Amino acid sequence: MGTQQVQVNKAAEARALVHELLAAHRPRIEERSVIDAVLVTSELVTNAQRHGGGLSGFSARVAAGLLEVTVADHSPDQPSTAAGREKFAVGGYGWPMVQELTTCVAIVPTAGGKAITVTVPLAFDRVAA
Repeated sequence: MGTQQVQVNKAAEARALVHELLAAHRPRIEERSVIDAVLVTSELVTNAQRHGGGLSGFSARVAAGLLEVTVADHSPDQPSTAAGREKFAVGGYGWPMVQELTTCVAIVPTAGGKAITVTVPLAFDRVAA
């Protein structure tokens, strides 16, 4: 399937695009994989908006049994976690979840910030076509 590279301004728009992309795939993708993919997408876009100076690019595609999502933002800063910070610190809880639900994470510096590309493994429903 081709890459869906479109202008996205909100996490809800990114979630909808990924959901549509996965819903159109044959063989059908299992619901758990769709949920994981939408959750990862939402977290990456939200992080770009909250911590990355805003979203500068978004793309998604299905290839080789994986969903590949790229989210670019305006900050060169690497994602961080809440580990080691004071109890109930704001932020840093979603990044470990992204790492847990993906098989590959690549962070590439760009001229205006960074691009994060992740791959989410997909399970296919072999019964329903």
